[in-house]
Amino acid sequence: MKKTLVSALTAALVVGAASTTFAAANPFSDVPADHWAYDAVSQLAADGVIEGYGDTTFRGNQNITRYEMAQMIAKAMAKTDVSASDKALIDKLAAEFSDELNTLGVRVSNLERNADKVKWNGEARYTYTSTRDKSKADSKSNDDELLLRLEPSAEVNKNWHVNARLDASTDLAKDSTDPNGKHGDEQDTDVTLQRLWADGQYGTTNIKVGKLPIQLDSNLLFDDEISGAAITTGKDLKVTLQAGRFDLNGDTNNSAVNKAASEKDDTANMQSVGLQYDKGKLSLGAGYHHLNSDTFTKMGTSYKSTQDEDSADIWSANLHYAFDKNVALGGAYAENTKADDYKKAGTVELAYKGAEPANKGTWGAYAAYRYLGQNVAFDPSYDGAWAGTKGWEVGTNYTLFKNTVASVKYFNGENIDNGKDAEKIFGRVEFHF
Repeated sequence: MKKTLVSALTAALVVGAASTTFAAANPFSDVPADHWAYDAVSQLAADGVIEGYGDTTFRGNQNITRYEMAQMIAKAMAKTDVSASDKALIDKLAAEFSDELNTLGVRVSNLERNADKVKWNGEARYTYTSTRDKSKADSKSNDDELLLRLEPSAEVNKNWHVNARLDASTDLAKDSTDPNGKHGDEQDTDVTLQRLWADGQYGTTNIKVGKLPIQLDSNLLFDDEISGAAITTGKDLKVTLQAGRFDLNGDTNNSAVNKAASEKDDTANMQSVGLQYDKGKLSLGAGYHHLNSDTFTKMGTSYKSTQDEDSADIWSANLHYAFDKNVALGGAYAENTKADDYKKAGTVELAYKGAEPANKGTWGAYAAYRYLGQNVAFDPSYDGAWAGTKGWEVGTNYTLFKNTVASVKYFNGENIDNGKDAEKIFGRVEFHF
């Protein structure tokens, strides 16, 4: 992997004859093989920010030096049409290699670096949903919601950052201004600190501590947070360990869990381990989650016939393959071995391209089949299907203007427990900043 990455980085050095002559007597030390800059520059190359010679040829097996790394960063800094995430990577690289950039004549003063220690990203979005659930007495519901999300990140030192996410929303259908009111499935009109965690990077090892996003199976099972810690280490093959407290009440779209948790407000102790391999076009992985909470004993015979089970043991697997830069096929499966019923969840999705917020006119589409057993898919992230349903979901997105993306999705299926129709139309416009 190192040889491949070094080749890609070397190919990106389009610096002319003068800099080639200088490099022959390069006084700068090599960048260690486990330095985070390799992954950062590799990501910028994948995003098209850093470009190579274009002939995909191999150009040596030497280590990249700090001077050579600075040359690539300088070329990236000259570009203005980059995404917010790529800009954050470029800024972090510029601070790390500021001395070498100054030697190249690219000034990165201490004042400029300090000004970039706190960064803000965010989005404002409008969402419309129309849901038909024949298993409920009031089978039809529509919702209009405005959400403002802010995501600050502050640099502590070269290894540690502090990250947060704040959400504020309002229900346009009810035009509610009651700070204690509820609307939609999850949001209220309060400003909520959803996440706050410290993030440390040491070579290929990442450490997160605080109220952080769940690191494993976030789409199929847990689009949520835990209060705890997680550590991920490795390059092509990554190992993740996480542990903390997971709120079963209020944050999920699983009505059975919500009802049980509201009767006995309880969070679950959660421990997880996962393996994920990513290289080239292939990504595959497996995970295990153990949750323990009295809430599971309150879910009735639909969870366990004896009603005495207070835990969940969930095994999962995922596979994703990119046929080319446009088309990819992926799938995931999970099973809760402690539950008697509705204990399986899975999805298969074929995706074509995808809207890029920074690039006007880009678009994407997908078709998927979802099966979301409610005793394992506690909080899936899908905007169409929800926990306790199965069926087909299709969607498309399009970048209307730079940093403005519109999405439309449609789900048609049924409730797993009773076979009654379930249908949802989803529309959203996002403004990224």
